Amino acid sequence: MIKNSLKRNIAAGCAVIFLLSSCNNNDKMLDSLADYNNSSETKGYHFGDKLNLPKEVTDNAETITISFGDNETSNLTVDPKFFTLGDNDVTFIIKTKGGETLNQDATINVFAKKTEQNMSYSIVAEYPHNPDNFVEGFLAEGNTVYESDGLAGASQLIKYTLGSATPSVVEKQPADIFSEGCAIVGDKIYQLTYQNKIGFVYDKNSLKKLSQFPLPNVIGEGWGMTYDGTNLVATDGSKNLYFLDVNDPSKVVITVSVAGHTEAYDKLNELEYHNGFIYSNVWHKPIILKINPATGEAVGKFDFTKLTKENDQGNSEHVLNGIAFKEDHMLVTGKNWSKIYEVVIK
Repeated sequence: MIKNSLKRNIAAGCAVIFLLSSCNNNDKMLDSLADYNNSSETKGYHFGDKLNLPKEVTDNAETITISFGDNETSNLTVDPKFFTLGDNDVTFIIKTKGGETLNQDATINVFAKKTEQNMSYSIVAEYPHNPDNFVEGFLAEGNTVYESDGLAGASQLIKYTLGSATPSVVEKQPADIFSEGCAIVGDKIYQLTYQNKIGFVYDKNSLKKLSQFPLPNVIGEGWGMTYDGTNLVATDGSKNLYFLDVNDPSKVVITVSVAGHTEAYDKLNELEYHNGFIYSNVWHKPIILKINPATGEAVGKFDFTKLTKENDQGNSEHVLNGIAFKEDHMLVTGKNWSKIYEVVIK
């Protein structure tokens, strides 16, 4: 009896030691993975890069899976089939050789392979702009400007001649509507709203409202909009460009995420499509990005810090937010700015 009891005690003691050893190994695995992920988050990856996980993880793992919520892969290569440009929130699922399952959340940043070109420009003309207008959408056809202005109780769609701050046509919105970005498609103007979850369609000449449409569920808020000749393209304050079916803007055709060489750009705002590229304001940044719409890579960046400081009047909400093209000249303005600037890109 004493021998059997002793054997049981020894077995129990060994089990405890094994359990403690296993827990210790698991903690080391998770700690080393956390250190690796934290150090890699700022540096980021590029498509095709290998995730070289720590030896403490790979030596003790039977399998390693990366979960994206609705998708997962065991391939530790940054593959565009699973990853997007910018930040990717993932969960590492590790099945250890001891039969346990460990989970750890991480953010994997994927950046463009090439550095954004610093775009040079010169200002060739200045035009008056109504400083009462909280610009959310900005379009031009020749010398005719179409502008969507926001804020509840002050939202409107207006039409005026470049050089005159007085609109020739005004379409006021109901007090509960906050107007956002807009785009010209043929003889119509499409317009987003901020949090009303709807968009409007207008006759371009009269600005008479023709119809409305629900925004796709994936778009939480309407921000910027443009038209690339095939699809409407919208932003919602994230890193994403949403390409919408122009015949049914409630349907998303494809989503493209945007990033630069060392930065994941979110808060994409007012948009303009021109000669194969999308130009985007970034909320609260005095820059305009030139984006390859096929890949989401920011290939160029304009710095309008000087113009922003001259026009914001010390108000942080009077941001750069307005891009249009007059032939190949860029027109830029901002929220409550008193001027529109005509820019030649060098």
